[in-house]
Amino acid sequence: MTRRLEKIIDRFPATRVLVVGDVMMDHYVWGSVSRISPEAPVPVVNVTRETRLLGAAANVVNNIRSLGGQVDICGVIGHDDAGKQLQHLLHARGVPTDGLIMEPGRSTTIKTRVIAHHQQVVRFDRETREGISRETHQKIFRRVAEKADEGIDAIVISDYCKGVVTRDLVRDIVRLANKRGIIVSVDPKVSHFGIYRGVTILTPNTKEASLGARIDIDDDESLLRAGKGLLKRLACEAVLITRSEQGMSLFEKSGCITHIPTVARDVFDVTGAGDTVISALTVSMAAGAKVGDAAMISNYAAGIVVGVVGTATVSPEQLKQRIAEQKGQKR
Repeated sequence: MTRRLEKIIDRFPATRVLVVGDVMMDHYVWGSVSRISPEAPVPVVNVTRETRLLGAAANVVNNIRSLGGQVDICGVIGHDDAGKQLQHLLHARGVPTDGLIMEPGRSTTIKTRVIAHHQQVVRFDRETREGISRETHQKIFRRVAEKADEGIDAIVISDYCKGVVTRDLVRDIVRLANKRGIIVSVDPKVSHFGIYRGVTILTPNTKEASLGARIDIDDDESLLRAGKGLLKRLACEAVLITRSEQGMSLFEKSGCITHIPTVARDVFDVTGAGDTVISALTVSMAAGAKVGDAAMISNYAAGIVVGVVGTATVSPEQLKQRIAEQKGQKR
């Protein structure tokens, strides 16, 4: 199995993926705490540094790029400094930004996390949640169609409920992808479950799967009912439920169910883990992997990033090393 997975990883550079969805800036404020404020019962953070990273759909792009895949992005930003910074960060990673659309009156989403002693103290968001305009929808879909004509292997829909991923857009993308034989993967949000019908695969966590299937997942039996229920409701090829310390459970249209144990050693921060899962899964499938092997690779990738504080990515070398180490532990 190890060699089979390594061969899939070696094919990553030949894959071509388009990421469509909500882009955002992940802003981290790092510092230390030594006292409580005299003004209110809150910690006083002595700021030592700040970092700005690609977030949400842009983090999916960053993950795919780190894995070695060829990737483009399509989303919406504001005419503001954060939008310019996002473009700069993407350019620095060698990613084209002509698929980023500036919509008048819209701000670029920013999530600011204050971190002290490896723990998140507080998070505050600056965002616009209103749906995109019809004109913006048409611009995004034209971009998707152009990339389909160029021969992309897969489309990732990265949905953070910030207004870009709409019922009409998903419907149009799925119709186009089905005609062209293009994989469509979705990192879903609960309030949008009804719009993902017909996609190839989606990757809800346990809570999202529970709410999406309207079944409380509290044991193996309820997990099975939820996974099968989502497959039927959404008419997709597969559902990969990420289950934190319990690993992942893959449900396929064929009736095959695979439980994949976690390979995470330490969990410091789950920020961006879902982005890593959808990235590694999609690139693997684009590289010709069967969905079961793709899920295993994404599980290894997730096991690496949760051991890092803040948004992180994975390289092919790290993946191969972790797979080899896991093989050694099983001997």
